[in-house]
Amino acid sequence: MINIPLNRREVIRICGMGLVASPLATIASCQKRPSPSFVEPQGPPFEGTDEQLLDEIQRASFDFFWNEASPKTGQVKDRSLANGGNDPRMMSSIAATGFGLTSLSIGDRRGYRKSAEILERVRNTLRFLANDLRNEHGFFFHFIHMETGERWAKCELSSIDSSILLCGVLTARQYFADQEIQDLATKIYQRVDWPWMLNGGPTLSMGWHPESGFLKARWEHYCELMMIYLLGIGSPTHPLPPGTWNAWTRPKIKYQGIEYISGDDPIFTHQYSHAWFDFRNERDAYANYFENSVQATKAHKLFCLSLRNRFPDYSENLWGISASDYVKGYTAWGGPNAQGGPIGPVDGSIVPCATGGSLPFLFEDCIRVLRHIRGPYGEKVCTKYSFRDAFNPLMNWYDTDVLGIDLGITMLMAENHRTGFVWEQFMKDEDVKRGMVRAGFHPENPQVSSPSATQGYRAICKEHSLSNHNRKGRVSRLEEDNHPIRARPRWRVCKSGRDSRCDSPLLLCPFAPPQKAGGGFSLSGDLRNE
Repeated sequence: MINIPLNRREVIRICGMGLVASPLATIASCQKRPSPSFVEPQGPPFEGTDEQLLDEIQRASFDFFWNEASPKTGQVKDRSLANGGNDPRMMSSIAATGFGLTSLSIGDRRGYRKSAEILERVRNTLRFLANDLRNEHGFFFHFIHMETGERWAKCELSSIDSSILLCGVLTARQYFADQEIQDLATKIYQRVDWPWMLNGGPTLSMGWHPESGFLKARWEHYCELMMIYLLGIGSPTHPLPPGTWNAWTRPKIKYQGIEYISGDDPIFTHQYSHAWFDFRNERDAYANYFENSVQATKAHKLFCLSLRNRFPDYSENLWGISASDYVKGYTAWGGPNAQGGPIGPVDGSIVPCATGGSLPFLFEDCIRVLRHIRGPYGEKVCTKYSFRDAFNPLMNWYDTDVLGIDLGITMLMAENHRTGFVWEQFMKDEDVKRGMVRAGFHPENPQVSSPSATQGYRAICKEHSLSNHNRKGRVSRLEEDNHPIRARPRWRVCKSGRDSRCDSPLLLCPFAPPQKAGGGFSLSGDLRNE
């Protein structure tokens, strides 16, 4: 018997129905458990800087996307053994490949591997996607064999996972100055027939099966859907009508005084679109979605802390749940609105990507959790490929696997917090800009620069230890000249006027948009790249 893998959205749907899925996606029991005993881990605290920790996480995550992908096709495994051991599993997730393409861009920028090797891997990936991998109206099957591209079991043609892949494709198109990469990426994106996925309705279908047609489930309420609609609306060849942006609902919930747009879904729904689309200081007719995710993250933390009487491992230092592995299989941990409700109740598990994927939204709170996991828990959780997908200290359970999409969201959001690189590259894309404009986005505060503007403030760390930037002891290419601070500064300025990453004094320099090429303000010579 072959188990048909389920995507996260299907797991959420099954949880909401109170059903039990296949062994590959077992859903948590709805029975409340008594409060178990808990012994704090005895490992030493992590003594490095926040930057050192994030670079360690990103390097390890990059290694996953490099080692656990086919050199021939570039397709990335859905999951692998956390210790990097020999793993015969060959199922690839197209979403993991999308995160992988973006991770290759980050890795090239940071010098994690030789540029020539990365370029060849990106070319091979895009060649396979453009010329060899089966598609239907430009959309791809969610799971495939990583070497042959054969559809895995009878999985669905997925609109969300195709969109995550396309975000990676467009990032590569924008970042790599390589004509073949740009041409292949354009071919992959422009052949997508977005109106086909509407199937005659006002909202997009979640997918399609050759055997039975379109899935009944639709993208009709706020979640990770924003990337799908924006990519479709911005298409130069087969665009969605701009009105589809208004066709899905934006339900509001209120938790402990915090009001925000959300469904019953896990925290990852407030992260995924934000990994590529820069919503800072941008709003449409309804909301500033970046600030909405800030509020959602605050509520998520409070929700976890409210369960401390049942799960004593939860604390200011340890919180965060999402869709992930758990002791019985795979499940979707709901948020505040789902407490005791439709989505499987919590069992005390910790999912590192819940906080890793929220770093730009609530940095100090999230990095505190990651430091605690890296320190006292140490090698129990931290492996060759960064953090295990999940763990439950109350049950002494530590996942044997890592998941590509969970490593990916942490990798990208860490980079966005550190430098804004993914946002910066992705938002330069003309098709992405078109989608945002057609959907009605505009700067929320004209006095603060939007992603496409250049006004604002620039921060210079006058006495910064260069070793805090990277292990080579010099400022990386990411942080050289002419990088303005936008609505959410890449340099976090504390009230003390110091950089929270290195405790060095900061100089804030206001500047206006340059009137001609070469204008503006540059970093002082002692901080320039070599």
